[in-house]
Amino acid sequence: MTTTAPREAHPQWLSEAVLRPSVGNVFETTVEQLATAIRLGVLVDGDQLPPERDLAERLGVSRNTLREAIAALRESGLVQTRRGRAGGTIVTYSGQAPREIDATVRHGAALEDALDFRRVVEPGAARLAATRTLSSDQRAWLRESVAAVHTAAPRAHRIADSRLHLAIATLTGSPMVVEAVTRAQSALSELLGAIPVLRRNIEHSHDQHEAIVGAILEQRPEVARAAMEEHCDATAALLRGLLG
Repeated sequence: MTTTAPREAHPQWLSEAVLRPSVGNVFETTVEQLATAIRLGVLVDGDQLPPERDLAERLGVSRNTLREAIAALRESGLVQTRRGRAGGTIVTYSGQAPREIDATVRHGAALEDALDFRRVVEPGAARLAATRTLSSDQRAWLRESVAAVHTAAPRAHRIADSRLHLAIATLTGSPMVVEAVTRAQSALSELLGAIPVLRRNIEHSHDQHEAIVGAILEQRPEVARAAMEEHCDATAALLRGLLG
């Protein structure tokens, strides 16, 4: 099965895949979607949010609901709004420094549930991506995504890492897979934000990312799955040791 790539700039692929119509409590869901997109690097520091009308249509909400959601993001320090003809809403989040472990971080059964969920979802996403016939643009995007993780500064490493994992999910062509990986990465970001950035772990992670991406580009589904499983297991072991 061939996944057709859009012709827009690569970052827009993530935005289109992750920002989807809100359901249920539309205000809260809209805030959650936009905040998650910012924290996971779908929208990065300095990016301007799409025009209000376009973004409201994409999220399936009224423009008034969108304005209220953006106001909540402003109050949380994730965006700033500039007035005037050249104005707009700009992302101002560039990642966070590791924080001390507190009661809001998952422990015990909640920690295990998050790690188990990721262990089920992300290896399957990698396997599925490796079954797709990717365009040259998509292949280049995947290579650029893994290279960005390798060159990211420590503070920005988590965001670049999330963008790579979401890129893999996007290349499956499955909106449901993208949604599941977004949930897994959101939980993971919360957990990793509670521990120090460890150089040795990042080195291992780079090697694992290269193995995963290589298997996807070579269309070796089972190798991609196994490589992602190893990657998930390594991160899980670290988190169990430091948070469990």
